Amino acid sequence: MNITLMDCTLRDGANVVGKGFSAEITDLVLDGLTACHVPIIEFGNAGGIGAYEVAGFTNAETDQTYLNIAQKYLDRGSQLGMFLNAKRYREKNVALAQKSGLSFLRVGADAGDGDISIQAIQDIKKAGLKAFYSAMKAYLLTPDQLAEEGKKLEQAGLDEITIMDSAGTMLPDQVAEYTRKLTQAVSIPVAFHCHNNLGLSAANAVAAYENGAAILDCGLMGMARSAGNLATEMCVAIMHRYGQMQDIDLYGMLDFIDQRLQPAMDAHNYHNPVTPLDLVLGLSGCHSSFLKKFRAAAEEYQVNLYRLIVEVSAVNQKSPSDELIAKTAAALKK
Repeated sequence: MNITLMDCTLRDGANVVGKGFSAEITDLVLDGLTACHVPIIEFGNAGGIGAYEVAGFTNAETDQTYLNIAQKYLDRGSQLGMFLNAKRYREKNVALAQKSGLSFLRVGADAGDGDISIQAIQDIKKAGLKAFYSAMKAYLLTPDQLAEEGKKLEQAGLDEITIMDSAGTMLPDQVAEYTRKLTQAVSIPVAFHCHNNLGLSAANAVAAYENGAAILDCGLMGMARSAGNLATEMCVAIMHRYGQMQDIDLYGMLDFIDQRLQPAMDAHNYHNPVTPLDLVLGLSGCHSSFLKKFRAAAEEYQVNLYRLIVEVSAVNQKSPSDELIAKTAAALKK
């Protein structure tokens, strides 16, 4: 089964700067994500559409500002949408999303509170948008209870349902059971949204993938509430190891982080826990002691360092020779 990606940097990741990213960073991230062919993107302030006026999320741009920025990215092939907290639902927000050309709204409510989302789901569908759903704090229900709630929401017209490990408390075997039972109960795609409070976000994402999840939620450089999400670039790298997410330009994403996003986030004192270079070492199996040789060859031949490391390591992880590195670099140059 193929699995795809939803990037939540511009929504959940906004928690690292208060309630919402600036217009400049929003534009930068939408440009980077769409250029790398990320298929689904959730953006806006941390609380979702309507939170600016309803819940006082004024440490952010307005919904209209975010929607205006998004206009030039609607035709790049990515689905763009916003979060909508069921407790803050206002019908006018669905109309705004429709008018602005969004692909989806993702309604969110605590697991067990699905009934309060049904009206919003139905209104979203009537407006011609896809209705996604986040079962926040999914662990509040048993796997069987969550499966039953999923069936009820699917009957209301839902297009996708997300298991949200909102506190990062779930273990891989729990994720496996929740994902397996929910995917068996519904015919719509099931997503998994992990947080890293126990350092298990990657392991939990793999468990979700192995048990039928169709979508993984992530944030660039791990940016999200509390301990953060699984980093988008890490998720893509892991899934590349499984032969998945091949349409996403991982090297372009890593260059974007190095050259544009990390410098922009330095002003907010955000520390990237796993740099693109360290990620590539994990992806390739290359030991860091060989980096000096790889850097020299990448500089000499003017080729992408990360791609060079991966290509050479696919041939020889143990002791890559200068000759192999140079030959590979020359081939990449062509």
